[in-house]
Amino acid sequence: MEELRKVILLILFLLSAAETRSEPQVPCFFIFGDSLVDNGNNNGLLTLARANYMPYGVDFSEGPSGRFNNGRTTVDVLAQLLGFRNFIPSYSTVQRNEVLRGVNFASGAAGIRDETGNNLGEHYSFTEQVEHFRQVVQVIRRLFQRNDTKLFDHLSKCIFFIGMGSNDYLNNYFMPNYYTTSSDYSPTTYSAVLLEDYSRLLNQLYELGARKVAAIGLGEIGCIPYELARLSSSNNKTGSRCNEKINKAINIFNIGLLQMVKRFNRDMEDAMFIYVNTYESSKDLVKNAMAYGFNVVDKGCCGVGRNNGQITCLPLQTPCANHSSHLFWDAFHPTEAANQIYATKAYNSTSSLDVYPMNIKQLALA
Repeated sequence: MEELRKVILLILFLLSAAETRSEPQVPCFFIFGDSLVDNGNNNGLLTLARANYMPYGVDFSEGPSGRFNNGRTTVDVLAQLLGFRNFIPSYSTVQRNEVLRGVNFASGAAGIRDETGNNLGEHYSFTEQVEHFRQVVQVIRRLFQRNDTKLFDHLSKCIFFIGMGSNDYLNNYFMPNYYTTSSDYSPTTYSAVLLEDYSRLLNQLYELGARKVAAIGLGEIGCIPYELARLSSSNNKTGSRCNEKINKAINIFNIGLLQMVKRFNRDMEDAMFIYVNTYESSKDLVKNAMAYGFNVVDKGCCGVGRNNGQITCLPLQTPCANHSSHLFWDAFHPTEAANQIYATKAYNSTSSLDVYPMNIKQLALA
């Protein structure tokens, strides 16, 4: 089965990369998000949301760089599929001459709401990530000798990857002992409030030059090892192995995000937004786990407690023997093997269940 998984992934990757040119398909790739795509921005912060220690990065060429899994993140794979020779640098380490090809602003524990993730310590919220991009735009403007026409022409060809919202549920709404949002808002109202803030920040990115935007939907958060560890048969009356209360709230948000993408495409001049349905992809990976080579879909490869989901990987902890046989690396984050599938679907899928109204490869070429 392991060999079958490798064959499937190799075929998918080769098909996706078949048209890769000597030059990237887009001049730059900008990334906004949380720990799912953070590549080291939290390393210097006072926070529990850090992953710059082994066994994180055990399968990564640069070792424990701050990525929250054993190897590459989804955006690392996407950067390769888009033809970039090197991974997109983090905002915390990027050099002035590197900003022209993109920056990763993502920060572990970050959310759409500014207070989200404060329970874990310091991080860069979506608001702060947008401000960091604003600063980078000024650097690019100076590199273009203050030629705004050249600046906006450059930015209009770039891909903007935005994966926000997971922590607004995990480290906010469904943490009633720390936050009041679940008592202040119904799931429907909370989703509307989140999407209002999301829309405002996307408008700011548009004003700064973003035109090709991939908005990433939320996955089945109610099925991650952390939630499974908290869920017992005594308090789960749905008959599902997952926390369906959380999944229902996530679905409300995702439906609203898709509608927002449709509205932006209708109302924003010369902009192209796409919606990446991570929820559907995560369901597919669980449903067809064996075909993808995953033997374990409910436990982290590394972690502590029930489902290896009560505490994330401890420093120098020994993970499971076969990393790629697990869907999840720790309590929250997929393995590199899963990330490669998520990225390939987002980049190459022709199904409207996975991407709408086009995939990332088509967005790059549009």
